[in-house]
Amino acid sequence: MSTVKADVVQGGAGAQEVAAGYRASRTLPLRVEALRQWRRRRTLVMGGVLAALPFILIIAFAVGGGPGSRSGGDGRITLIDTATASGANFAATCLFVSAGFLLVVPVALFCGDTVASEASWSSLRYLLASPVPRARLLWSKLVVALGFSLAAMVLLPVVALAAGTAAYGWGPLKLPTGGALPVADTVPRLALAVAFVFVSQLVTAGLAFWLSTRTDAPLGAVGGAVGLTIVGNVLDAVTALGSWREFLPAHWQFAWADALQPQLEWGGMVKGAAVSVSYALVLFALAFRGFSRKDITS
Repeated sequence: MSTVKADVVQGGAGAQEVAAGYRASRTLPLRVEALRQWRRRRTLVMGGVLAALPFILIIAFAVGGGPGSRSGGDGRITLIDTATASGANFAATCLFVSAGFLLVVPVALFCGDTVASEASWSSLRYLLASPVPRARLLWSKLVVALGFSLAAMVLLPVVALAAGTAAYGWGPLKLPTGGALPVADTVPRLALAVAFVFVSQLVTAGLAFWLSTRTDAPLGAVGGAVGLTIVGNVLDAVTALGSWREFLPAHWQFAWADALQPQLEWGGMVKGAAVSVSYALVLFALAFRGFSRKDITS
Protein backbone atom coordinates (compact mmCIF):
# COMPACT_ATOMS: atom_id res chain seq x y z
CA MET A 1 0.00 0.00 0.00
CA SER A 2 1.43 3.34 -0.98
CA THR A 3 1.76 6.10 1.55
CA VAL A 4 -0.39 9.15 0.91
CA LYS A 5 1.47 12.32 1.62
CA ALA A 6 -0.61 15.17 3.08
CA ASP A 7 -0.07 18.86 2.65
CA VAL A 8 -1.43 21.72 4.72
CA VAL A 9 -3.48 24.47 3.12
CA GLN A 10 -4.31 27.65 4.98
CA GLY A 11 -7.99 28.44 4.78
CA GLY A 12 -7.99 31.68 6.74
CA ALA A 13 -9.61 30.41 9.93
CA GLY A 14 -7.40 27.35 10.29
CA ALA A 15 -5.39 24.63 8.58
CA GLN A 16 -6.76 21.81 6.47
CA GLU A 17 -5.00 18.61 5.37
CA VAL A 18 -5.30 17.66 1.73
CA ALA A 19 -3.98 14.79 -0.38
CA ALA A 20 -0.79 14.84 -2.37
CA GLY A 21 -1.08 16.34 -5.83
CA TYR A 22 -3.25 19.21 -4.67
CA ARG A 23 -2.45 22.48 -6.41
CA ALA A 24 -4.17 25.67 -5.31
CA SER A 25 -3.65 27.16 -8.78
CA ARG A 26 -5.83 24.44 -10.30
CA THR A 27 -8.86 25.18 -8.14
CA LEU A 28 -11.76 27.23 -9.51
CA PRO A 29 -10.30 27.81 -13.02
CA LEU A 30 -11.14 31.11 -14.65
CA ARG A 31 -12.97 29.38 -17.51
CA VAL A 32 -15.23 27.58 -15.05
CA GLU A 33 -16.04 30.77 -13.16
CA ALA A 34 -16.54 32.68 -16.42
CA LEU A 35 -18.95 30.03 -17.70
CA ARG A 36 -20.91 30.16 -14.45
CA GLN A 37 -21.25 33.93 -14.68
CA TRP A 38 -22.12 33.81 -18.39
CA ARG A 39 -25.09 31.57 -17.68
CA ARG A 40 -26.50 33.92 -15.04
CA ARG A 41 -29.73 35.63 -16.06
CA ARG A 42 -28.50 39.02 -14.92
CA THR A 43 -25.56 38.78 -17.35
CA LEU A 44 -27.85 38.16 -20.30
CA VAL A 45 -30.27 40.90 -19.22
CA MET A 46 -27.51 43.47 -18.80
CA GLY A 47 -26.03 42.57 -22.17
CA GLY A 48 -29.43 42.93 -23.77
CA VAL A 49 -30.00 46.35 -22.22
CA LEU A 50 -26.63 47.68 -23.38
CA ALA A 51 -27.08 46.27 -26.89
CA ALA A 52 -30.58 47.75 -27.14
CA LEU A 53 -29.62 51.31 -26.13
CA PRO A 54 -28.18 52.36 -29.52
CA PHE A 55 -31.33 51.21 -31.32
CA ILE A 56 -33.50 53.07 -28.81
CA LEU A 57 -31.53 56.26 -29.49
CA ILE A 58 -31.80 55.77 -33.26
CA ILE A 59 -35.58 55.47 -32.91
CA ALA A 60 -35.67 58.52 -30.65
CA PHE A 61 -33.72 60.60 -33.16
CA ALA A 62 -35.97 59.40 -35.97
CA VAL A 63 -39.13 60.29 -34.05
CA GLY A 64 -37.79 63.57 -32.71
CA GLY A 65 -36.26 64.73 -35.98
CA GLY A 66 -32.62 64.38 -34.93
CA PRO A 67 -30.57 66.27 -32.35
CA GLY A 68 -30.20 69.30 -34.58
CA SER A 69 -33.94 70.01 -34.41
CA ARG A 70 -33.97 70.68 -30.67
CA SER A 71 -35.16 74.04 -29.50
CA GLY A 72 -34.95 75.87 -26.25
CA GLY A 73 -31.44 74.63 -25.40
CA ASP A 74 -29.02 76.32 -23.07
CA GLY A 75 -26.60 77.18 -25.88
CA ARG A 76 -24.00 74.54 -25.00
CA ILE A 77 -22.73 72.32 -27.79
CA THR A 78 -22.13 68.68 -26.91
CA LEU A 79 -21.55 65.38 -28.69
CA ILE A 80 -25.30 64.88 -28.81
CA ASP A 81 -25.58 67.76 -31.29
CA THR A 82 -23.47 65.80 -33.80
CA ALA A 83 -24.88 62.35 -33.02
CA THR A 84 -26.26 61.72 -36.51
CA ALA A 85 -23.25 63.04 -38.45
CA SER A 86 -21.71 59.55 -38.79
CA GLY A 87 -21.53 56.15 -37.18
CA ALA A 88 -18.49 57.27 -35.20
CA ASN A 89 -20.35 60.30 -33.88
CA PHE A 90 -23.25 58.10 -32.86
CA ALA A 91 -20.91 55.72 -30.98
CA ALA A 92 -19.30 58.66 -29.17
CA THR A 93 -22.76 59.98 -28.26
CA CYS A 94 -23.82 56.62 -26.81
CA LEU A 95 -20.67 56.61 -24.71
CA PHE A 96 -21.34 60.18 -23.60
CA VAL A 97 -24.91 59.53 -22.43
CA SER A 98 -24.06 56.27 -20.66
CA ALA A 99 -20.65 56.82 -19.06
CA GLY A 100 -22.01 58.84 -16.16
CA PHE A 101 -24.44 56.25 -14.82
CA LEU A 102 -25.53 53.41 -17.11
CA LEU A 103 -22.05 51.90 -17.40
CA VAL A 104 -21.67 52.12 -13.62
CA VAL A 105 -24.46 49.56 -13.18
CA PRO A 106 -22.84 46.55 -14.91
CA VAL A 107 -19.55 47.18 -13.12
CA ALA A 108 -21.29 47.33 -9.74
CA LEU A 109 -23.44 44.32 -10.67
CA PHE A 110 -20.65 42.03 -11.84
CA CYS A 111 -18.23 42.97 -9.04
CA GLY A 112 -20.78 43.29 -6.24
CA ASP A 113 -22.53 40.02 -7.01
CA THR A 114 -19.35 37.93 -6.84
CA VAL A 115 -18.84 36.76 -3.26
CA ALA A 116 -22.12 37.98 -1.79
CA SER A 117 -24.18 35.82 -4.15
CA GLU A 118 -22.27 32.71 -3.07
CA ALA A 119 -22.93 33.62 0.56
CA SER A 120 -26.63 34.22 -0.10
CA TRP A 121 -26.89 30.78 -1.73
CA SER A 122 -25.04 29.20 1.24
CA SER A 123 -22.48 27.79 -1.20
CA LEU A 124 -19.48 29.87 -0.15
CA ARG A 125 -18.36 27.56 2.64
CA TYR A 126 -18.60 24.55 0.30
CA LEU A 127 -16.33 26.26 -2.21
CA LEU A 128 -13.77 26.91 0.51
CA ALA A 129 -14.08 23.30 1.72
CA SER A 130 -13.26 21.92 -1.77
CA PRO A 131 -10.66 23.23 -0.81
CA VAL A 132 -10.33 26.51 -2.72
CA PRO A 133 -7.95 28.95 -0.97
CA ARG A 134 -9.61 32.22 -0.11
CA ALA A 135 -7.13 34.30 -2.09
CA ARG A 136 -7.64 32.06 -5.12
CA LEU A 137 -11.41 32.32 -4.77
CA LEU A 138 -11.32 36.11 -4.67
CA TRP A 139 -8.76 36.35 -7.46
CA SER A 140 -10.79 34.16 -9.81
CA LYS A 141 -14.01 36.01 -9.12
CA LEU A 142 -12.40 39.44 -9.41
CA VAL A 143 -10.69 38.70 -12.74
CA VAL A 144 -13.91 37.30 -14.22
CA ALA A 145 -15.98 40.22 -12.87
CA LEU A 146 -13.57 42.78 -14.35
CA GLY A 147 -13.57 40.86 -17.61
CA PHE A 148 -17.36 40.96 -17.86
CA SER A 149 -17.31 44.66 -16.90
CA LEU A 150 -14.87 45.41 -19.71
CA ALA A 151 -16.97 43.35 -22.13
CA ALA A 152 -20.04 45.40 -21.19
CA MET A 153 -18.18 48.66 -21.89
CA VAL A 154 -16.93 47.38 -25.23
CA LEU A 155 -20.31 45.98 -26.25
CA LEU A 156 -22.12 49.32 -26.15
CA PRO A 157 -19.84 51.37 -28.45
CA VAL A 158 -19.30 48.41 -30.82
CA VAL A 159 -23.04 47.92 -31.31
CA ALA A 160 -23.49 51.70 -31.51
CA LEU A 161 -20.77 51.99 -34.15
CA ALA A 162 -22.33 49.25 -36.27
CA ALA A 163 -25.90 50.51 -35.86
CA GLY A 164 -24.86 54.14 -36.35
CA THR A 165 -22.92 53.32 -39.50
CA ALA A 166 -25.95 51.50 -40.90
CA ALA A 167 -28.24 54.41 -40.03
CA TYR A 168 -26.04 57.45 -40.69
CA GLY A 169 -23.16 56.18 -42.80
CA TRP A 170 -19.44 55.90 -42.21
CA GLY A 171 -17.28 59.00 -42.02
CA PRO A 172 -14.95 61.09 -39.90
CA LEU A 173 -15.88 61.95 -36.34
CA LYS A 174 -17.26 65.49 -36.48
CA LEU A 175 -16.29 67.53 -33.42
CA PRO A 176 -18.93 69.72 -31.73
CA THR A 177 -16.48 72.62 -31.56
CA GLY A 178 -15.60 72.39 -35.23
CA GLY A 179 -13.31 70.25 -37.32
CA ALA A 180 -13.23 66.49 -37.50
CA LEU A 181 -11.03 63.52 -36.74
CA PRO A 182 -9.74 61.65 -39.80
CA VAL A 183 -11.43 58.34 -40.49
CA ALA A 184 -8.19 56.48 -39.78
CA ASP A 185 -8.00 57.97 -36.28
CA THR A 186 -11.64 57.47 -35.35
CA VAL A 187 -11.63 53.86 -34.14
CA PRO A 188 -8.31 54.11 -32.21
CA ARG A 189 -9.52 57.26 -30.44
CA LEU A 190 -12.84 55.64 -29.55
CA ALA A 191 -10.95 52.61 -28.23
CA LEU A 192 -8.82 54.89 -26.07
CA ALA A 193 -11.95 56.57 -24.73
CA VAL A 194 -13.49 53.20 -23.83
CA ALA A 195 -10.25 52.14 -22.14
CA PHE A 196 -10.27 55.26 -19.97
CA VAL A 197 -13.93 54.77 -19.05
CA PHE A 198 -13.06 51.26 -17.88
CA VAL A 199 -10.12 52.49 -15.80
CA SER A 200 -12.25 55.27 -14.29
CA GLN A 201 -14.84 52.68 -13.23
CA LEU A 202 -12.28 50.65 -11.27
CA VAL A 203 -13.28 52.64 -8.19
CA THR A 204 -16.86 51.41 -8.50
CA ALA A 205 -15.51 47.90 -9.08
CA GLY A 206 -13.38 48.16 -5.95
CA LEU A 207 -16.28 49.44 -3.86
CA ALA A 208 -18.63 46.73 -5.07
CA PHE A 209 -16.07 43.98 -4.61
CA TRP A 210 -15.13 45.10 -1.10
CA LEU A 211 -18.79 45.35 -0.09
CA SER A 212 -19.39 41.92 -1.60
CA THR A 213 -16.90 40.44 0.87
CA ARG A 214 -18.55 42.23 3.78
CA THR A 215 -22.19 41.29 3.27
CA ASP A 216 -24.31 38.28 2.36
CA ALA A 217 -26.78 40.45 0.41
CA PRO A 218 -25.79 40.93 -3.26
CA LEU A 219 -28.23 43.81 -3.72
CA GLY A 220 -26.64 45.54 -0.73
CA ALA A 221 -23.19 45.35 -2.31
CA VAL A 222 -24.41 46.45 -5.75
CA GLY A 223 -26.66 49.21 -4.39
CA GLY A 224 -23.99 50.42 -1.99
CA ALA A 225 -21.43 50.77 -4.76
CA VAL A 226 -23.87 52.60 -7.04
CA GLY A 227 -24.98 54.82 -4.16
CA LEU A 228 -21.44 55.79 -3.18
CA THR A 229 -20.65 56.51 -6.83
CA ILE A 230 -23.65 58.84 -6.98
CA VAL A 231 -22.46 60.55 -3.80
CA GLY A 232 -19.11 61.15 -5.49
CA ASN A 233 -20.88 62.77 -8.46
CA VAL A 234 -22.85 65.00 -6.11
CA LEU A 235 -19.72 66.08 -4.25
CA ASP A 236 -17.99 66.88 -7.52
CA ALA A 237 -20.86 69.25 -8.33
CA VAL A 238 -20.14 71.24 -5.15
CA THR A 239 -17.86 73.92 -6.58
CA ALA A 240 -17.15 75.23 -3.08
CA LEU A 241 -14.80 72.28 -2.61
CA GLY A 242 -12.46 73.88 -5.11
CA SER A 243 -9.31 71.89 -5.88
CA TRP A 244 -10.37 69.14 -3.45
CA ARG A 245 -12.66 67.86 -6.20
CA GLU A 246 -9.59 66.71 -8.12
CA PHE A 247 -9.24 63.89 -5.58
CA LEU A 248 -12.70 62.60 -6.50
CA PRO A 249 -12.80 59.97 -9.26
CA ALA A 250 -16.06 61.50 -10.50
CA HIS A 251 -14.22 64.73 -11.30
CA TRP A 252 -12.38 62.98 -14.15
CA GLN A 253 -15.11 60.69 -15.46
CA PHE A 254 -15.50 62.63 -18.72
CA ALA A 255 -11.79 63.22 -19.28
CA TRP A 256 -12.04 60.63 -22.08
CA ALA A 257 -13.47 63.43 -24.24
CA ASP A 258 -9.87 64.70 -24.55
CA ALA A 259 -9.20 61.64 -26.70
CA LEU A 260 -11.65 62.99 -29.27
CA GLN A 261 -9.86 66.29 -29.77
CA PRO A 262 -7.79 67.14 -32.89
CA GLN A 263 -4.71 67.17 -30.68
CA LEU A 264 -4.78 64.29 -28.24
CA GLU A 265 -4.69 65.58 -24.65
CA TRP A 266 -3.31 63.20 -22.02
CA GLY A 267 -3.29 65.42 -18.92
CA GLY A 268 -6.82 64.85 -17.65
CA MET A 269 -6.86 61.15 -18.50
CA VAL A 270 -3.54 60.50 -16.75
CA LYS A 271 -4.68 62.30 -13.59
CA GLY A 272 -8.06 60.58 -13.64
CA ALA A 273 -6.50 57.15 -14.17
CA ALA A 274 -4.04 57.72 -11.32
CA VAL A 275 -6.84 58.69 -8.91
CA SER A 276 -9.06 55.78 -9.92
CA VAL A 277 -6.33 53.14 -9.79
CA SER A 278 -5.12 54.40 -6.40
CA TYR A 279 -8.57 54.13 -4.83
CA ALA A 280 -9.20 50.77 -6.50
CA LEU A 281 -5.97 49.20 -5.25
CA VAL A 282 -6.77 50.22 -1.68
CA LEU A 283 -10.30 48.81 -1.92
CA PHE A 284 -9.13 45.54 -3.48
CA ALA A 285 -6.49 45.18 -0.76
CA LEU A 286 -9.13 45.76 1.92
CA ALA A 287 -11.34 43.10 0.33
CA PHE A 288 -8.58 40.47 0.30
CA ARG A 289 -7.40 41.34 3.80
CA GLY A 290 -10.88 41.34 5.33
CA PHE A 291 -12.00 38.16 3.60
CA SER A 292 -8.87 36.26 4.67
CA ARG A 293 -9.88 36.83 8.32
CA LYS A 294 -13.62 36.51 7.94
CA ASP A 295 -15.52 33.71 9.66
CA ILE A 296 -17.46 32.03 6.84
CA THR A 297 -20.78 30.62 8.05
CA SER A 298 -22.82 30.68 4.84
